[in-house]
Amino acid sequence: MKFKPGLLKLILRILKLTIILFFGISIFWVILYRFVNPPVTWLMISRGFERKADGKDWKIDKKWIDFDSIADPMKRAAVAAEDQKFLDHFGFDFKAMERAIDKNAHSHKLQGGSTISQQTAKNVFLWQGRSYVRKGFEAYFTLLIEIFWSKKRIMEVYLNEIEMGDGIYGVEAASQAYFHKSAADLNQHEAAAIASIWPDPLKWSPTNPSGYVQHRQYLIRKNMRRLGPLDF
Repeated sequence: MKFKPGLLKLILRILKLTIILFFGISIFWVILYRFVNPPVTWLMISRGFERKADGKDWKIDKKWIDFDSIADPMKRAAVAAEDQKFLDHFGFDFKAMERAIDKNAHSHKLQGGSTISQQTAKNVFLWQGRSYVRKGFEAYFTLLIEIFWSKKRIMEVYLNEIEMGDGIYGVEAASQAYFHKSAADLNQHEAAAIASIWPDPLKWSPTNPSGYVQHRQYLIRKNMRRLGPLDF
């Protein structure tokens, strides 16, 4: 199929404008969220529709809490459970990715190698899924938040946006729902219990844990003790 020179020129111009718009909007979006707290995510909306489809009420239980108000054990539990090199890497832990790929090649249970930065990029800016396209966007937004946000901001957004249960998002809502207290008052055991359910918060419970989740809580507490000072 032959394109006329004028049509080809128009297509290339539209493509160029599309690329410029994408980079401009995405960079502006990331910089905006450096100062403005994300109001809602695609995951929250999709989960809300899933609840409605199951005959349940619409529910997005989310209460923002500032980074400095979150109890230190909760921050330590997040790092211990999800990304022990969080303060040292620039968004990606390639050794963790290699371990996950190797384990997944010999196991039916998939293990992720995503850092807290990658999970934040996915949760705030993208949709759920395992396609190469989404992973490519995830890598792009991970680089952007590492460039434009501080580690403190990344952790603050992560702890306020992560899914914590059926219709429950963020550590403040989770702390209130499971332990009837603010995330400012969580102790080590409670923080580890909340962090232990993050891989599958719709299936697992921090207050009624299975044997596997109890073991996860034990490992998280053990890693929390091993961590040095967290200098955000």
